[in-house]
Amino acid sequence: MKVWDLATRLYHWLQAVLFVGLMATGFSGNGPHVQFGLLLFTLLVWRIIWGVVGSETSRFKQFVRSPKSVILYLLGREPEKAGHNPAGGWMVIMMLSALLLQCVSGLALGGFFDELPYAQYWLTDELFSVFESMHLGLVNLLPALVGLHVAAILFYKLRSKPLTKAMITGVQAKLEGNSTVRFVSQLRALLVLVVSASVTMAIIAFSS
Repeated sequence: MKVWDLATRLYHWLQAVLFVGLMATGFSGNGPHVQFGLLLFTLLVWRIIWGVVGSETSRFKQFVRSPKSVILYLLGREPEKAGHNPAGGWMVIMMLSALLLQCVSGLALGGFFDELPYAQYWLTDELFSVFESMHLGLVNLLPALVGLHVAAILFYKLRSKPLTKAMITGVQAKLEGNSTVRFVSQLRALLVLVVSASVTMAIIAFSS
């Protein structure tokens, strides 16, 4: 059964590639670290908007479930549905939040907020220190989250639920029931990407 649209799948793999690139350039101090960060920020803005207006399985309201649902799922008492399971949904939220905070703190450290309106009042030395600590702290947290994500993928692989293959083909195997997923036009995804890129370009323009 098809559960993931093309835009969501492309986002997933582009995010993974950019994350690896950012980790490599960040630790080495060489390469287009800032440029990778701007690209990732654009993708994250896209994903957040897509989580509201995108295809059914990409929307936050479809996969962000209550703590009770997560516990029932982990106990094996919650039926399998199309898309992210309750635990996986919260992993998505944690990853998006951590990556967004990392990008925002990186933009601040890179001087992209210096020319924003009234920056001299709110972008204080104390706040800059917070951004710096956040950026350095998330360098350690993000690989741990990625490791947890990979471990979950391996766990489901052993249970004959190939999540990686599903994110490549868009097809999720062994789903119960005959439910269908509502997909929206991929042109909408392109328009959302244009809006997201415009946000990044506006930040760059302000900082110039």
